[in-house]
Amino acid sequence: MRFISGHLINICLVLVSFIATDLCAKEYLVDNKKAYNKLASTLVAGDTVVLKNGVWNDFEIVLQGQGSKNAPISLTAETKGKVILSGQSNLKLAGEYLHVSGLVFKNGFTPSSAVIEFRVNKDNFAYHSRVTEVVIDNYSNPDKTESDYWVALYGQHNRFDHNHLVGKRNKGVTVAVRLNSEQSQQNHHIIDHNYFGPRPIFGSNGGETLRIGTSHHSLTDSYTLVENNYFDQTNGEVEIISIKSGKNTVRGNVFFEARGTLTMRHGNDNLIEENVFFGNGVDHTGGIRVINKGHTIRNNYMEGLTGFRFGSGFTVMNGVPNSPINRYHQVDGVTIENNTLVNVEHVQLGAGSDAERSAVPINSTLKNNLIINQDNQQPFTTFDDMSGLKFSDNIANTDVLKELAYGIKKEGVELKRGINGLLLPKSNAIKAGVKRDLSVLDKNATGVTWYAKKPAVVAFESGVTHTVKANSNALLAAIEKANSGDVLVLESGQYNIPKIVIVDKTLTIKAKEQSKATITYERSTLFEIHDGGSLKLDGLTITGERSPDYAGNSVVRTKKWGMVENYRFVLINSTVSNLDINHSYSFFMTGKVAFADDVSIINNTFTNVTGDILRLNTEYEDLGIYNAEYVNIKNNQFTDVQGSIVKLYRGGSDESTFGPHLFMSDNQLNNVGLGKRNKDGSSLYAHGVQVTDISSNTIVNSAPIIIEHTVGEPQTAITSNVFDGTQAPSVTELRVKGPHTAKLINNKVK
Repeated sequence: MRFISGHLINICLVLVSFIATDLCAKEYLVDNKKAYNKLASTLVAGDTVVLKNGVWNDFEIVLQGQGSKNAPISLTAETKGKVILSGQSNLKLAGEYLHVSGLVFKNGFTPSSAVIEFRVNKDNFAYHSRVTEVVIDNYSNPDKTESDYWVALYGQHNRFDHNHLVGKRNKGVTVAVRLNSEQSQQNHHIIDHNYFGPRPIFGSNGGETLRIGTSHHSLTDSYTLVENNYFDQTNGEVEIISIKSGKNTVRGNVFFEARGTLTMRHGNDNLIEENVFFGNGVDHTGGIRVINKGHTIRNNYMEGLTGFRFGSGFTVMNGVPNSPINRYHQVDGVTIENNTLVNVEHVQLGAGSDAERSAVPINSTLKNNLIINQDNQQPFTTFDDMSGLKFSDNIANTDVLKELAYGIKKEGVELKRGINGLLLPKSNAIKAGVKRDLSVLDKNATGVTWYAKKPAVVAFESGVTHTVKANSNALLAAIEKANSGDVLVLESGQYNIPKIVIVDKTLTIKAKEQSKATITYERSTLFEIHDGGSLKLDGLTITGERSPDYAGNSVVRTKKWGMVENYRFVLINSTVSNLDINHSYSFFMTGKVAFADDVSIINNTFTNVTGDILRLNTEYEDLGIYNAEYVNIKNNQFTDVQGSIVKLYRGGSDESTFGPHLFMSDNQLNNVGLGKRNKDGSSLYAHGVQVTDISSNTIVNSAPIIIEHTVGEPQTAITSNVFDGTQAPSVTELRVKGPHTAKLINNKVK
């Protein structure tokens, strides 16, 4: 095609159509926004606009017009994947039979409420339109708390297919089907063959990957078909798919190592069939959660799922009597049949039962299901009367709860992995469970062929190893030149760093000989982690003796505000001392809205610290937001620390997240937490932490451990610790009446 900037190229096409305007389609090749906007209002059925290859910055595209079934109005790329929409760009469609393909959104964020929106305003929607082979890659608002959608479907009879969406990091649903107008209800949208790539843990409510409807319109039918999509480590929050409307079909999708569940949160009469869940033993991988009326859940396969409570492998919830529209409606008239659960740790029935959620499931059946746990642990937990859920012709390989045994036959079932990749009974006589020829979607059959499906994170020590001479300038230069995943090995000697080191890549810094590379520094912090950064320190000696005489110094901190990408931090085999030049000198400090997938402190020695070791408590507004998912503190020695070993805080009443998780074992604490500025008076302070395991620590002449339980049925175990000259741990229930639920076992208080 010959390129003419901004001008018309006439290409007459013979079309089989009865509409005169379809008989001569026009194709436009444009290279600038002005040219596009000039011709946009002139497009008629059969016309195609081709965007020239290159980067289009701050391009707000409106595609509007009346195409026809045989001659849509099309917008595409000169070469698929070579047209990049960056900066503050977006796409809005309105009219009929519009077709968009081949575009890539990255290096920016939408200036409006959605990146792709099937409407141009509240009155003009898209119908019978299609968006296919479009990529949205990390196109997230830099303000993590600012909410937007990546895709918002309005109108009716639209299709969103074969797209690649990965890395949404700010608040908001990745793809939302909107029912907030009559023109968008009973919509019959099709969402198929999309690759939903890794979505990082959000650390708050608002991280769903797909939502159909909202509670306000949940008694409205949507008739949306969600079919043959691949959900790859979509970990935003407890609801991966959140169905909040009626008469939808979710069929043939694969959930791979995805934390959370396919949730029928609101709405009735949904069909959930032939979906496959592979957890592979990853924490909090879940399956299906059932709420409301009239659903059919059949022929779904679940394997290796570890989730519990609302994120279990299979969950049937209690409802609220006469529930308001935005709470939990009673499970009524639900059929659960011919599903297979293999190595699913938890099947929870009547989940959420409490004084409010007291309406048990009724008029429902669970039949012909196969439940096999190869560790011989039975998975069922009941929280209320389950007589309204009738069991029949189910098979399990373990003894189950007595009240369920009438409808679940115990039988030794030998499994063999079939050609479809599923573990199926060797014997054809076993009729329970999924059909043997259940099709398992191939990841490569989703998304686009021309854009790589990359791992979610760069692993530590996955790149090139560089040796660094004992010179501060050499170290700074090596950090600057390093690529993500690289390892810097420090020769023995002294490194005095005169400026703050910005970490915006995955980087490992380790001593060639343990404890023989010493780092001092002259600014308020040594390392500051920014977006894209993760840091591992190994075998170093770090001292604060040359830091400035200011209060509130640190060794490592995140950017003070505004991070949108999750990070990781690891310190192992190192010695940290003399963080005492002034008060409130902490080892690690998080900035606001910064979120760590993992913070690990293992096999280190800390002495003379006037602040805290880990300060992970900046989210104090009680909105359910927190600063770290996993905190691991193992085999360290802490001596003369005036603050706490860790302050970890998750406030509010939201139940949409799994964390934080705190693990502390085999540590020695001496004179910890007794500083006058340590306001909570603790050696460890955990508020709202969902999983806490504190074991085999020796704590001498220190402040007590303080645990405060809030929502979410937190699991706390404090076992086999020695408290010498230290009070016993304090555990308080802040939202539930009665004694605390923590397990305190085999501890010694001297």
